[in-house]
Amino acid sequence: MSLAPARSARRLPRRLLQLYVGLALYGASSAFLVRAGLGLDPWDVFHQGLAERTGWSIGTVSVAVGALVLLLWVPLRQRPGLGTVSNVFAVGLTMDATLAVLPDVHGTLAQAALLTAGIVLNGVATGLYIAARFGPGPRDGLMTGLHRRTGRSLRLVRTGIELTVLAAGVLLGGTAGVGTVAYALAIGPLSQLFLRVFALPPQTAPSPVAGSAPEPGTDTPEPGTDTSAQAPASAPAPASACG
Repeated sequence: MSLAPARSARRLPRRLLQLYVGLALYGASSAFLVRAGLGLDPWDVFHQGLAERTGWSIGTVSVAVGALVLLLWVPLRQRPGLGTVSNVFAVGLTMDATLAVLPDVHGTLAQAALLTAGIVLNGVATGLYIAARFGPGPRDGLMTGLHRRTGRSLRLVRTGIELTVLAAGVLLGGTAGVGTVAYALAIGPLSQLFLRVFALPPQTAPSPVAGSAPEPGTDTPEPGTDTSAQAPASAPAPASACG
């Protein structure tokens, strides 16, 4: 009798905890970058620019943009997971909640400290929610979908998307600056580090020979996990990992 379903059931609470703690921390870290005032990641530059134009909160804009991007998955034949849908709502809501209680900071030293804390916390959040393996965020799914449909490299597609939203965000009035550059340089290594820290241990599958011991190192996919959207832990993390 296979023990894989029992192991999967035991791991599900941890995976759910990682997913939602990670998404909540991602929203909080984005709020840190807003309050630091030194520049946001490209997608949040776009969200902030739209917020300036619409009068909506930046978190509300993030939710709306995430939902619209998710609609683009339909022609790209992408399949959302629990993490995908949760990402759309959880990040924007926790971002607004954090901004409601986090005051503005003044002075270069305080701004730099808050920026650093936000970038590191963003890396922690990315490692948590991606390692939970419930599917990519809507913006990352757009990247992988375009990669498959166009045949262009992931790096080229990612760069094109991020430069486009960054330029649009700046034109709309979003904040780009030294924080934007610092985020772009640091988030990849940080995400890679924390993906390893929070990675789930391999799940062993039983040997096909009755009564024999499981084969070490055999990783069995969790039920409901979209393995086509997951990169191995050794793959480079995306420049803007959530979204």
